Order: sequence, then structure tokens, then C-alpha cells
Amino acid sequence: MSERPPISPRSPRAALEPERVPPPPKRSERARNPFVVVGNAIITILIVLMIGAGAGYYYGRQKLEAPGPLTEDKIVNIPARAGMTDISDILQREGVIDNNRWAFIGAVFALKARSELKPGEYAFQKNASLRDVIGTIVEGKVVQHAVTVPEGLTSEQIVARLTDNDIFAGSVREIPREGTLLPETYKFPRGTTRDQVIQRMQQAQKRVLAEIWERRNPDVPIKSPEQLVVLASIVEKETGKADERSRVAAVFVNRLRQKIKLQSDPTIIYGLVGGKGTLGRPIKRSEIQQPSPYNTYVIDGLPPGPIANPGRASLEAAANPARTRDLFFVADGTGGHAFTETYDQHQKNVAKLRSMEKQIQNDTVEPADDAPPPAAAAPADTNPTATTKPAAPKKPARPAAPAGARQGAAQSIITPPVVQR
Repeated sequence: MSERPPISPRSPRAALEPERVPPPPKRSERARNPFVVVGNAIITILIVLMIGAGAGYYYGRQKLEAPGPLTEDKIVNIPARAGMTDISDILQREGVIDNNRWAFIGAVFALKARSELKPGEYAFQKNASLRDVIGTIVEGKVVQHAVTVPEGLTSEQIVARLTDNDIFAGSVREIPREGTLLPETYKFPRGTTRDQVIQRMQQAQKRVLAEIWERRNPDVPIKSPEQLVVLASIVEKETGKADERSRVAAVFVNRLRQKIKLQSDPTIIYGLVGGKGTLGRPIKRSEIQQPSPYNTYVIDGLPPGPIANPGRASLEAAANPARTRDLFFVADGTGGHAFTETYDQHQKNVAKLRSMEKQIQNDTVEPADDAPPPAAAAPADTNPTATTKPAAPKKPARPAAPAGARQGAAQSIITPPVVQR
């Protein structure tokens, strides 16, 4: 049984009066301390900020990783000196990012990439996210353009090609020396200067030439890497067939050993036009014996310098020619050549070619009045324009250029051209 507190007797008047509520307890001096008040406020603000930061982080991460608006892969060029705002405008205009450019700017700050944005030409993939877009620009993954420089061009012709290619910038200060550029397929980003392209081609040529020179056949009568380039440039201009290069090189090497004039048409042309590369017409009769440092009908041995920029394959062929005794080759009428060791065999091949030329000529057009009939040409000379007398039976005739196979070749041997006197 619970005990109740005793009831104090009260008068009727006192009972009618309301009871006084006891006053609230006084706040402690510590609770009224301003430092405590400020601390509580700071804690509250921090909690709010943490909640906001968490929400912002979640939203930002979703925004960074979300697929972008690109519907297909696209290449976009970001010019030099473009700032963060300029880049966002370009990307927005090209459809790489959505219309909210502030999301891009915020993402750049979030990734601490503002100072890492690089100009260049970039390939953005379909639906690239903001993280992918910014990562591509920060890493400098610029588009690489493949540029192919064909074998057998002169340095002047190569510079002209580079000048016409709009992915390069600047101008070439000086035409490089003949034979110092390696024809190859290179990859360059847009905006590469043309002088940088030239330097890279020269470095590649030095590296390849050094490698091939180390692996050369020591029996080849070539005294220096520079002479190897000269010989390779002649081989390059004489044939475009990969399986003939080493055999063509062997013909010239055999002639060098026996101190026989090389008698190569492309050397005549280079002596006439130099770096222009092509003559644009058949060789004149008078030009075959016209004195020139490059005319191998006149000079002994190799010319003083290359007549083009040979490729790796021709350098390899010149350094390691086929082991043959061939001293002659003439076009076979099918784009290739017939190789022989003796003058008599060579004459038979020349006669066969003349017969093919005559047949083709009869089936097409009448020869010009000043063109010599095929039979009138010296059988020891495979050039239809040549009028030099045939050499003694044991003197080798010159090798003929293929039927228009290489740039700068004298002429097509299949169809006799008009001879200009």
C-alpha cells in the first residue's frame, strides 16, 4: 500500500487562490558562455555543410560519369592559347558536352585540371563523359595524321608536298640536301611545323642508313654511307618492283667493279632538271652525251650525289645486292626487266622489245616523222631516242629504265616517243 504525502490544511480563501508555479531553474553560467554558443553554431553549420558536400559529391560524381551528348565519334580542334572558358564554349558548340558549360568548368576545378588543359586536335568517342573529355585533353591525346612520303622523290618534291599539306604549320627554311630524307609513313599531330617534319625524316634516314651500313656486304665497291645513298637512289629510280631491286643493284655493282659506265637515264634527267625531278618529255638525243656531273653516260662511276631520296628497300638492295654476273637489263614489256650477263643475250632482248614496240605502235598511232624507226636504233642501246653508235661487241650497253615505272624515268620504252632534236 503506497503512502501519500500528507495533505496540508488550507483555508477556503487560500484554496481559491492559484498555486504559484516554481520558477524555472537558472541556466548555468557555462551554457550562457559565448564560446559555447559559437561552438554550437559552428557544429550546426558543419553538419549542414557535410550533408551538402555529400549531396554535391554524389551529384558531381554522377555528372562526371554520366554519358555525354555525342551521338558519334568526333574530332574537335582546340586552338593554342584557348582558356578554360573558351574550351567549354568550343566543346559545347561541337556537341561534346551539354548546354550546361558550368558543369564542365566545375568538373575541371574538381579534377584540379585547369592548368593541365592542352591545345590540339582531339578525337572524342561517342557518349564520352565529362571525365573522359577532360582526361583526353589533359593527357594530350591528340589525333595523329598518317603522312606517306613515297620513295624516289627529290628533296624539293618532298618539301612541295609538305607545303601543300594543310595539317602542317610554318615554312621550310631551307631545302634539305638530296638523299637525307627517309621516305616512309609518319604520324604527326595537326600543327606540327614543317621544319620539325624535315628534322624527323632526317633523323630517321640517319638511323636507318647507319643500321644498313653496318650490315652491308663488304665486297660491294662502296666506300662510304654517302656513296651507298647515291647508288640506292639510282636503283630507286630504275625500278619500282620490289623483287627486282637487288638484281638491278647487282648490275650497277658489277659495272662499278669492271669500271664500266653506269649509263642510267635518271641520272641524265637529274643533271638537267636537278630537284625538279621530272623532265616532262623524252630525253633528247643531244642530251644523252651532254656533259653533266650527274650524267653517267659521260662520267665514270657514281655521280657526286644522290638523284633522289631512296627508301629503306633500295638502301638494303644497294648494300646487299644479288649475287649475279648481270651487266645488262632491259624492259621486258610487262613492267619488269630482262637481265643478262652477255652483250649478245642483251641484243636479243633488245630486239624482242623493239618488235613489241613496233607492234604496239602499228596498233595505235603512226610514228612521228622525226622519230627513228625501232630498227634504226643501236642494238646495244635500249633507249629508242639514242643515236650513239653501238659499242664493240664486248662493251656492255646501258641498262634501260623501266616502262614508266618510276618518277623521273626517261620515258616509256613500250611506246616509242617523239624524239626532239
